[in-house]
Amino acid sequence: MSVIPVNLAVEDELSEYVLRRLLNDAQRGYEVGTVYGHGGFGYLRRNINGWNSAAKGRPFIVLTDLDKADCAPTLIDDWLTAPKRHNLILRVAVREVEAWLLGDQANLARHLSCRVTKMPEEPDSLPDPKRTLIDIAKESRSSATRSRLVPKKGSTAKQGPDYNACLSEFVRGSWDPVEAAQRSASLTRTVARLGLFTPIWPQPGNEY
Repeated sequence: MSVIPVNLAVEDELSEYVLRRLLNDAQRGYEVGTVYGHGGFGYLRRNINGWNSAAKGRPFIVLTDLDKADCAPTLIDDWLTAPKRHNLILRVAVREVEAWLLGDQANLARHLSCRVTKMPEEPDSLPDPKRTLIDIAKESRSSATRSRLVPKKGSTAKQGPDYNACLSEFVRGSWDPVEAAQRSASLTRTVARLGLFTPIWPQPGNEY
């Protein structure tokens, strides 16, 4: 199996772990080089056109959340000022990457020490998957889980102090993307894209 070197760009630590897990499970020989991001949605939008240009030499995989955009094609059209190069993979989680975790109901319920009946059936349809996940964590039987994921009372924070680390442990350990994709069309599309991608390498004197 030939190696496919790629650079990544992500919104945060959790998104990076999700993308790394998907690349590993794709079994295509992806080899991660530089990881850009951890600066949120705005950072990705400001830099996407530079990465699109750089993708002529090395593939870039960018993972962002749809958030309040109407749909993924609209977001992509809004971000890119030039035609998307073949070697740029721009994937959009609907509406947030947390929806992809919520799709694996049984394993996430076990990780959060919560009842599986609390898990949503259609996570892609949630207006705010992160808020849904935190609300579920509030009912956790584990005080440690609650303290990691849920903002402290009176805090203005939107998530608990160890939110990314707690969910990253889940992604690295027990998350099953195949199971999660049964309930998330946006994850299904991303898994398929990563499984089929074949880079085009520029030839001397020939830009594509």
